[in-house]
This record gives sequence, C-alpha cells and structure tokens, in this order.
Amino acid sequence: MALTPLRAALDEILALCPAPSQREEVSLPEALGRVLAAKVVAPRDVPLADNSAMDGYAVRSSDVPGQLRVSQRIPAGAEPKPLEPGTTARIFTGGVIPKGADTVVMQEDVLEQQDGRVSILGCVTPTQHVRPAGADLRQGADVLDAGRVLTSQDLGLLASLGLSRITVYRRLRVGVISTGDELIEPGSGELKPWQVYNSNRFQLLAQVTSLGLQAVDYQSVPDDPEAIRQLLARVSSEVDCIVTSGGVSVGEEDHVKAQIEALGSLKLWKLAIKPGKPLAFGEVCGTPIFGVPGNPVSAWVTFALVVRPWLLKAQGVSQSGVRRLSALAEFDHSRPNTREEYIRVSLHSDDQGRLMASSVGSQSSGVLSSVAKADALARIPAHTSLHRGDAVEVMLIESLARA
Repeated sequence: MALTPLRAALDEILALCPAPSQREEVSLPEALGRVLAAKVVAPRDVPLADNSAMDGYAVRSSDVPGQLRVSQRIPAGAEPKPLEPGTTARIFTGGVIPKGADTVVMQEDVLEQQDGRVSILGCVTPTQHVRPAGADLRQGADVLDAGRVLTSQDLGLLASLGLSRITVYRRLRVGVISTGDELIEPGSGELKPWQVYNSNRFQLLAQVTSLGLQAVDYQSVPDDPEAIRQLLARVSSEVDCIVTSGGVSVGEEDHVKAQIEALGSLKLWKLAIKPGKPLAFGEVCGTPIFGVPGNPVSAWVTFALVVRPWLLKAQGVSQSGVRRLSALAEFDHSRPNTREEYIRVSLHSDDQGRLMASSVGSQSSGVLSSVAKADALARIPAHTSLHRGDAVEVMLIESLARA
C-alpha cells in the first residue's frame, strides 16, 4: 500500500467508525468523565424562586427611604411569610424574597435601631440585589447536549436540577497487546543487552484510560505468528476494539499485520507521517483493530493522532477537544520531508508575549523522554521547510492526552 496522508487516513477511518448504541444509567458520582447519551432539558427553573444576592433587608421599594420595623428573619432554607406593608425582613444570601418585597438593601446601607426598627435613608431600585427565579436556567431550556464528556461542573449543574442519575454511553472495552521477543516487564529483573522494558504496554493502557474508556491489559506476546493469531482471535470476542504495538512494519519478525489479514481484513497501512509510518487499521473476526508502531514515540504519536479520534467517536464524544495554537519556531527544520512531521516542542512566551516553540532535543522515534519533556507537537506539512522565526501550528499534548 502507498503511504496515506494523515487527513485522508482519518477521513477513511472515521467513516468506518460505528455509532455508540449501548447506554446505561449511572448515579452522578459515577458520571464524571462519562459521555452523555441524551440531551438534558431543565425540568424546572433554577433558582426556583426569587432570592437575595447578599445579606441585607428585603423591602418594598415604595416604602423607602424611611424607618421600617423588622417583621421577620429569612435565612437561606427558610420559608418566608408575606411582607407586611411598612415593614422589612432581615434576609441573608440565598434567602427567598417574601411576597410583597421587590428589592434588597445591603446591610451596609442600613442603620439599625434599638427598638427593632431600621433606617433606610437612600433611594433603592426595584429588583436590586435580587436573583430572579430562572436566572440560571428556565424550565424547558437545553442544558447539556448528548456527546459531552461530563465534568465536575456539569455534575454540579445536573444536581442543581434535582437529577440524581443520568444516561451515558457504555464504556468501550479496549484491549491492549504488546508484541516482541525483546520485551520484559519492569521489575522483573535486570535488562540483558538485547532486551527492553515494555514501555508501550503502560503508556497505551494509560492513553486509553485517560479517554475515560476501559483498558483491558493483555500484556505481551512473543514474535510468534501462531501465538499472535490465537491471542487476537480470543481478544476479538472480549473487547470492542484492539490496540497492538509492534509487528506492523515490513521486517521478517513483524507478524501482526499478516495475522490481521488472516483473521479479517486490513483497511489501511502506512501513514505519510513522521514519526509513525507503520500504522495498521482493520478488523479481526469483526472487531476493529489498530496496530501502532513498536517504537515508543511512534506508538504515542499515532495513538494520539489516529487512534484517539476513532475511540472518542466510537464512544459518542461529539468534539475531539484538541487545542491548536500558532507559535513562532525557535528551531530550524531546513530539510523538507515527503511525510508530514510532528516535532516535540516546549512552549514559552518571549518578552513581547509571543508564544515560542523550542525543540526538546532528539526527535528520534525511540527517545521517549522527548514526549515527557514536550508541551506540544509542532506540525510541519510535507515538502515544507521551517526556519527560526517562522510561524508553526502546535497541538497541545495535554489536550491530546484526554477526552
């Protein structure tokens, strides 16, 4: 297969993405980070009644200025009585405005007397310091749209409507498999010269989990075609999507691509990006599968740029949330590439307040520390050179690492 540009690959992959279908109802404490499956409409006004925006005195604006008897005390959570003419009510922030009152005077503007009366000397404006019923939300108003990833503030908003449970999409189960004879697990002993610790397993599990999905850990499998085939066949019946690392290039020990084709079909292979060319997408036994490269930077980048958008769409998320900014390059990239390149950069503002992007050092696909040091990926289009001071588009890594 010829190299496929990233935009074309995403269009093809996302067009094959199934819409989420399974829903479940969860309590508000369980809903953080979940994807809302149905629009929420306000069942009532918020707030339900006019209330005071501060501590003070509720009055009829027609009764002031003057001396008024304090006829009642209204803290938040108390039911008020109608306000008698010629009187005032001591009221506190959140207290319900009594029937008959139309404004609140701040306690700082009131002179308290010894006989249970107060003096209000200045003029007032009707409705001042009053939060009217429905000031936040009116009954029947659209509150949150389906496809939204629920945040802490969303849960507070839903609770303010009196909702204790909400309908969300079922979490996708994503199986993560590492391949390679060279892999050993951290903590299992000292490395031999021909071995590496299995970093892809942990970063891919974390990338899946950070999207609010259920990561299923299948650990690692050696570079054995039959072992890979058997594992893929089993995993395909247990998860909604599979993500593998390694085994999708053109070497004699790269067996994942062949086993995808043996068990299903390969829809896409090889992207025109750097790092991350050998990415595979297809299905095994009807289950979607992504094969990301074995080099750890390539694995991280291709997951962020390709796998993440597919998983979010399959989970029902309406927007990808990737933050793209324009920065000025503090590095040269004078040799154009036939592939679109993503350079790991750190960001800072110069003394003029301009956003600057600096290369974090080695851009090798095996130098994972470069991703940990970086704030963003700088995108350099194919066949394009870049010089110090040129504008460059950057994608914030923090936004690539979450839903």
